[in-house]
Amino acid sequence: MGMLRLVWSNLKRKKLRTLFTLASVIIAFVLFALLGGLNRAFNVGVELAGADRLVTMHKVSFIQLMPVAYVQRVRGLEGVDDATHYTWFGAYFQDPKAQFGLFPTEMERMSAIYPEYEMPDERREALLANRTGLMVGRAMAELYDWEVGDSMPLFSSIYPQQGGDYAWEFTLEAIFTGSGNEADEMQAFMHYDYFNESRAFGTDLIGWIVTKVADPDRAEEVAAAIDARFANSPTETKTSTEAGWAAGFANQFGNIGLIVQMIMACVFFTLLLITGNTMAQAVRERTGELAVLKTIGFSDRRVLAMVLAESLAVAILGGAIGLALGAMAVAGAGTALAQFFPGLTASTGTLAWGLVLAVLLGLVTGALPAWQAARLRVADAMGRR
Repeated sequence: MGMLRLVWSNLKRKKLRTLFTLASVIIAFVLFALLGGLNRAFNVGVELAGADRLVTMHKVSFIQLMPVAYVQRVRGLEGVDDATHYTWFGAYFQDPKAQFGLFPTEMERMSAIYPEYEMPDERREALLANRTGLMVGRAMAELYDWEVGDSMPLFSSIYPQQGGDYAWEFTLEAIFTGSGNEADEMQAFMHYDYFNESRAFGTDLIGWIVTKVADPDRAEEVAAAIDARFANSPTETKTSTEAGWAAGFANQFGNIGLIVQMIMACVFFTLLLITGNTMAQAVRERTGELAVLKTIGFSDRRVLAMVLAESLAVAILGGAIGLALGAMAVAGAGTALAQFFPGLTASTGTLAWGLVLAVLLGLVTGALPAWQAARLRVADAMGRR
């Protein structure tokens, strides 16, 4: 307890300087939490991707469509367990700027391709029986305050109906949850037949194919077979694992992970200089006092521990406060931007790494001043007074 009181007294000696140093640490770790959440948001699709699923798209571009007949040909290939298709609908509810993922698909195959999408059996049966039925994730339903049985118009920014109306009528028949949080709940699905028969253009065309392979170890082999099946055709394909496809989609925005790492490296390098200089200055100002402590019996090891404890106290306290504030900010942003960044959350792993960095920051910035204080000779210190 005596050592803790001594450390606390030393930190209070220059209150304004300590507060500014603490504030700089807090700001750095708030930024760490925010960037960590943003990085996770861009890579959530990779984290949730199934190891046994492949994605086949047009070889030229993601926005180019393919014939729906390709799906049946994929199902006939060796090593394929099942296959279905999806198309980007460009949906929004009320605000055209707040588009979300609504995908026309074969509802009867959803449970086979995506078993992690869980819902009661009676809701699945009702969904299959209603051609205008809609299936949405629980997070989306909560965001828009939707309940099973609600009827609502959803608008498409791409596809008008044959009469020219961009509003499509739906009845919410099922709300799914991701088992073990292994599904993106900020998306919705509609019947492809309803979409295909009603749209004004693009009949019998689809956006991409999702294939479930029987053996995940043969995924690359099956992917090559799919592309070979459509080689030299008017619509050639490019197939990759679902994780690779999600990563490629995220990389269209740039290498977010590298950007985050570069920003954090700059921030923490600057923080090392600021905190290290502060600790060195604090030790220089107390040279005489350190000499007195050694004179009355403080060992070199105890002096080293005292100075290092001061550095660790500032770093850990500032880091904990910064991570807490950052987590709160990410949670608020995640709620406000749920339709754009469904994975915008501060993960436990990010916060744990933040605490580890706080400890390392305290050790690194305090190491040199503590070593200098421990090696200080009483006679030399008294001569500087």
